[in-house]
Parts: sequence; C-alpha cells; structure tokens
Amino acid sequence: MSPKAAYIHIPFCSHICYYCDFNKVFIEGQPVDEYIELLIREMELTGKKYKIEPLETLYVGGGTPSSLNPHQMERLLDGIHQHLPLQKGAEFSMELNPDDGTHELLTVMKKGGVNRLSMGVQTFNNDLLKAIGRKHTKETAIRTIENARQVGFENMSIDLIFRLPKQTIADFEESLKMAMDLDLPHYSIYSLILEQKTVFYNLMRQGKLPLPSQDEEADMFELAMKTMEDFGRHHYEISNYALPGYESRHNLHYWKADEYFAFGAGAHGYVNGVRYQNNGPIQHYIEPLREGKLPIFSETQLSKKQLIEEFMFLGLRKFSGVSKKEFMERFGNSMDEIYREVIQELIEEGLLTTTSVGYVLTHRGKFLGNNVFQSFLIDENRMKFDENKGFC
Repeated sequence: MSPKAAYIHIPFCSHICYYCDFNKVFIEGQPVDEYIELLIREMELTGKKYKIEPLETLYVGGGTPSSLNPHQMERLLDGIHQHLPLQKGAEFSMELNPDDGTHELLTVMKKGGVNRLSMGVQTFNNDLLKAIGRKHTKETAIRTIENARQVGFENMSIDLIFRLPKQTIADFEESLKMAMDLDLPHYSIYSLILEQKTVFYNLMRQGKLPLPSQDEEADMFELAMKTMEDFGRHHYEISNYALPGYESRHNLHYWKADEYFAFGAGAHGYVNGVRYQNNGPIQHYIEPLREGKLPIFSETQLSKKQLIEEFMFLGLRKFSGVSKKEFMERFGNSMDEIYREVIQELIEEGLLTTTSVGYVLTHRGKFLGNNVFQSFLIDENRMKFDENKGFC
C-alpha cells in the first residue's frame, strides 16, 4: 500500500536560531529557484518509482518555507499539485515564520491549497526572543495570526518552548496567557532540547547557558498541561494540545509509525519498510537531480525488532496509547508476550496503566516519557529474539 503522507523540506532561512539543528542554510546567495524546480523533479521521479496514491496529509517544513517569495511559493505549490495527488479533505500544512506573514504570501498559500499553518512563535517575551536568536517580536507574531485569519486560515498552530535560558515560570505563564488570548485550535509546547552543533549546545559546553532547574522545568510542563486543559485544548500527545478535530493528522501519522514519502535536501522518508535519507548539502542534493536521479544518501531496511520498538515508543507519545490488537496485526506477536516484564515493572512504578485496548502513560509517566520509551528498547539478553519468528 502506498504511503498516505508526505513531507517536503525547504532548507532556506533568513537567520539561524540558536537552538535549531534541522538541515538549513542562509537563503542569501542560494540557488532557490533551481532548488524548487529540482524539488519538483524529485516528486516526479518518485512518482515514477512508486505509485503515489492520493495523500491524507502533506506537510511543508524547514528551514523556513515562508522564506520563499510569493512567485517561488506559487511555483512550489503548482508543482506539488502536479505530482502529489491529495485526497478530498486532506490536511495540507505549512510552517510559517511570524516575520513572513504578509497578505500577499498568505494569499498565495491559501489559493495553493494550504489549509493549516504552523508558526514557531516560541515565546511572547521579546527579550527571550532576542536571547534565542529569533528576529520577530510578539507584536509581529500577533499581527501575522491576524493577517492569516483575514486571508481565511482557521486551522493554525503555534509552537511555544519552555526551559529557555533565564526563563522564569512567570515568563512562561505570561506567554501561555497570551497564547490563549489568540484562541487557536492547536498548540505545540516543547521543553528546550540542546542539540549538538547548535549555538546553545556550545554555550552549555562552556558553562555559559543559564537554564531553569529540572524542578522548574517540571513545574512549567505541569503549568502548560493545566492551562491547556482549563482552556479546552485536550492533551493528545506529549507536546501537543488541540480542540477536538484539530489534532495534527500529519504528526499522528508519524506517531502511528506509518510510512511516508519525503522530498527535499536532508529529508527522511519511510517507504516499503525502508528508511531513507536524502543528501543534506544543497549542491549534493541538486547534482543527481540535474541528471535525473533521486538524491538518496542512505537507505536502511528496518528489522522487525526496530519496527516493534518504534511502534511502542512512538505510539506511547499519544495519549490514546498503544493497541494490543494493532500490535498483533502488524507483528504477529502478542504485546504482552514480548514485553510482559517491562510492562509490569512500568505499571508497578506508576508510569504506565492499562486501557480497554492496550496501554497508556500515566500522569507521572508523562514527565518521565523518555525513561519509559527506553524501556521498550529490546534487550536481547533479557528476551530471546528470532528475527524471523519474533520472540520465543
């Protein structure tokens, strides 16, 4: 069966944020027009390699997709509709920098079929925005959301980050209040992760990054959950909250460990049990496409062991949890047969609980999610595993 989701990567940015480790380059001096043409060619070549059936969800991320000018955006959207069929009612998301929300660009997006926007606001504290390398202000973020509504966008999400350098609980509470005042249907709220090769990681290594304590981080997470619950946005995944019917269908596709196409420099896809990654550097991505070849850097056939592990720790991010029936249908083994000891230990520790169909994180488990997920990495010394038969 053909994947029902696709991701498209636009690697260009007008500035580099201090915490970001995604594949990106400064847009100035880059071959943006050629990149778009060859990105469209990659879609065409992929359609010849696989039969692409109408997609349920399409996500354009980056980098900064909204760093494209209106003409470039229109060309990209035309190419998408030429080569990537969408189901009626499909979710078509695009990331939008709060600095880029002009009526002209938003109108091009809307006319091109985009029906969901995701904006990296991160905080409504202007001093913190400067401290993390963002160029927008809270005022421009609010104005962009107003512009998007005027153009006709209803389904919008913003990202907020907590555990930022020098951020206080009061700072975060104020950002949550301003976010609620916008009355959006979806919010993504993350704890800062220090990734290698970022400005923040290097500062941390030098002892120059004053972060909130672990207790303060936990209090911020608790505050986010309570605020969202009080505001009627249900907590459907560790970092995501939404009105019913406005959950990110694209991200749910990932968390279900389903397959998806990926296009663009450095993009990762998953088709026919194979995880693949495109060349990351722009020129390395462009060169094979000039010759009519796909720009794939690596391919990995996932083992049954890897598929089982991913099903568990991705599925447990969702607060609907994991289904025993779906596990059996996918892998031909009982979840309890494979993970009986692990599950029992996590239940006894108060991190996991049973549902009518499987298992889900407890409230305490939400705070210790990474510990829970690691428990489902298969220890072959503890469990006897045969790649062909499963566990015996």
